[in-house]
Amino acid sequence: MIGLILSAVIGITLGLIGGGGSIIALSILIYIIGIKTHQAIVMSLAVVGVVSLIGAGLHSQRGSVKLRAGILFSGVGMVGAYLGSHVTHQLSSIALLLSFSSLKMVIGVLLLMKRYTNQNTIALQSRSKLKEVLTSLIIGFLTGFLGVGGGLTIMPALMIFHGLSSKDAIGTSLLIVTAHCGAGMLGHLHYGNIDFRMLMLITIIAIDGTLIGTALSYRASLASLKKWFVVFVIAVALFITVKNYIALYKQLSN
Repeated sequence: MIGLILSAVIGITLGLIGGGGSIIALSILIYIIGIKTHQAIVMSLAVVGVVSLIGAGLHSQRGSVKLRAGILFSGVGMVGAYLGSHVTHQLSSIALLLSFSSLKMVIGVLLLMKRYTNQNTIALQSRSKLKEVLTSLIIGFLTGFLGVGGGLTIMPALMIFHGLSSKDAIGTSLLIVTAHCGAGMLGHLHYGNIDFRMLMLITIIAIDGTLIGTALSYRASLASLKKWFVVFVIAVALFITVKNYIALYKQLSN
């Protein structure tokens, strides 16, 4: 019951800052609801994908979704997401969660070190198409592999490669996350084993959260929110890392 209520936070986060839903979704699914890791990754992709689609629709009504940038960035990423989904099932639960938490900590630290301004645009630097393609491919692969939506890394990439404002980057990143999650889901469906009833309940509640988050995103100070959310992401990732290293130690000791 608590897990279902907390599912609203997934939507609020995605609607508010355009990313960060995956770490909340996976934490709720695994540590509160008790779903197995591989199944939780698939369900996280589904929830984050649907919620991101709703969020992108809401942001597009305010003119904050740039289709050209979204399509260009997500095209290659969808290929990466599909490929990544097949790697997931080759690893153990502990290996997946350690990979996930390590990635989140690295991204969190990099985002804290790299101060992206909340000005209307960010200086365009290194607008190389090759760099954009590689960035999209890597983010897409990680989405399919670990259930990482990638919104927190897609946004600065959009600001760098396409010169989008922070508001436009949020809306456009949600569109890209939707595409990546959809491609990743296609790869995972081959392996089956999804609790569709639980998935539907969580998704409906998360969608309600998206409505709240999107409305707040046009009133809140995004720079401050992102900073504190990144700190939260690092803290949760650290918790997952410690918990799984303990589990690994116990496993090796037996």
